[in-house]
Amino acid sequence: MKKNRILYVEDEIFLGKIVKDTLETKEFEVVLVADGKEVLSVFEKFHPDICVLDVMLPNQDGFSLAQTIRKINPHLPILFVTAKTQTEDVLKGFESGGNDYIRKPFSLEELIARINNLLQITLRKANPFSGTIQIGKYELNPEKYELKLGEQVRKLSARETELFKIFAENQNSIIQRKEILLRVWNDDSFFNSRNLDVYITRMRDYLKEDEKIEILAIKGVGYHFLIGN
Repeated sequence: MKKNRILYVEDEIFLGKIVKDTLETKEFEVVLVADGKEVLSVFEKFHPDICVLDVMLPNQDGFSLAQTIRKINPHLPILFVTAKTQTEDVLKGFESGGNDYIRKPFSLEELIARINNLLQITLRKANPFSGTIQIGKYELNPEKYELKLGEQVRKLSARETELFKIFAENQNSIIQRKEILLRVWNDDSFFNSRNLDVYITRMRDYLKEDEKIEILAIKGVGYHFLIGN
């Protein structure tokens, strides 16, 4: 079976080797790069399935690298590793093209879970859902515009259905507000942004019978759609 390839960029060599060795035991193929200026040349030769980028790097920081990588491959998942805790740094990461972030110090279990989650999301987007979509205890039928819970059937509008599809594609992941607005309304204006708030409140109400589902608002970023086991 083909291994997923990870381009891991980390200038703390000791940490980098520990993480690389651990990821390789989990059947990933990993290339470790310590210097920002070497990343793009390695990227073009290695063709990774996901990039894990430290933010603070010698010669070129992770944010600018992500911007360049995003231009080369708009759909490649990018996970930032950062010691920074300020909200503006997190926002900058998403603005530069990141899909998720993890703060140092982190557990290897969490890192692996986030990597696998991003890879699964990318796979789902490349192979769109057909038929019924499972969302926790609920079933979404996009073709019939229906949300089912057991024998209960709720009819949805076209926009509600599209929103549920977006959240289903991003289960247990962060969804950027701008991405939602552009997909559902084709416009990220202030007026549509307020409309989105109304729709999210409605979605929470529709999903309230499953206590393991949460839609968490992340200020300035978007939403974290969580479905517990």
